[in-house]
Amino acid sequence: MTLAPPTQPDHVLPPGSPARRLLGAELLIVLGLSLGASGVGAVISFTDSLTQQKSLTQQVAPLNSSLAPGRPWIDLAWQLYYIARGLMPVVLVGYLLVREHTSLRVLGFDLRRKLSDLGRGAAVAAVIGGSGLALYLGSRAAGYNLTVVPSGLPHVWWRIPVLIASACQNAVLEEVVVLGYLIRRLDQRGWSGPAVLVTSAAVRGSYHLYQGVGGLVGNMVMGAVFVLLYRRWGRVMPLVAAHALIDTVAFVGYALLAGHVGWLPTG
Repeated sequence: MTLAPPTQPDHVLPPGSPARRLLGAELLIVLGLSLGASGVGAVISFTDSLTQQKSLTQQVAPLNSSLAPGRPWIDLAWQLYYIARGLMPVVLVGYLLVREHTSLRVLGFDLRRKLSDLGRGAAVAAVIGGSGLALYLGSRAAGYNLTVVPSGLPHVWWRIPVLIASACQNAVLEEVVVLGYLIRRLDQRGWSGPAVLVTSAAVRGSYHLYQGVGGLVGNMVMGAVFVLLYRRWGRVMPLVAAHALIDTVAFVGYALLAGHVGWLPTG
């Protein structure tokens, strides 16, 4: 695979130009309001975990926790609120692209190739999902990872739909922001292919560090693979599909299997 994009950005802005500086500021603002801020929080969280009196494997990294225990309708309202709020950076990116006289379509975020995008996404998910689970179990066994609990939702009728919606929200947010948008802006600023790949992978890994070293390394590798595939296909939708499938299997699988199989850590 080549690191050269399938189509060059509209133009590479000249070094030192006001427009180039503004794009850099815009990128920092978008990341600071979304996954960049999550990365900083993850670093603080992991530092806290390292300085605890107990080992990493004895600590829990909860995902999709109940937000109003014992009050299922309020809990559901909070879950839907956070899912919707989590998509606002994507709306912001879409707005910024419209101001650029284009749209999210320039990132390949559309439904024009539903079947091929889904097929590619399923193939990627099958490879990365299995290897990611093996890396998580291995790093936890080695003492480098917290115990990840993908679902702490109560056993109510909306549990599975909310877990699927959460998986899809994660996929859309991450692939639009740290794949399509980040790569477009860095390309426009004249960054080299390898530098863009490393930056995108590092940002993706950073906001998973709260899980431990396995979360960091696994997601950096996934990020690098996703950059290469995005360069090849020119579309984020297959990667959105892959990410959504990976997270759906992780979230729903944990909810259904936790406590019923011996190989799945539950904290």
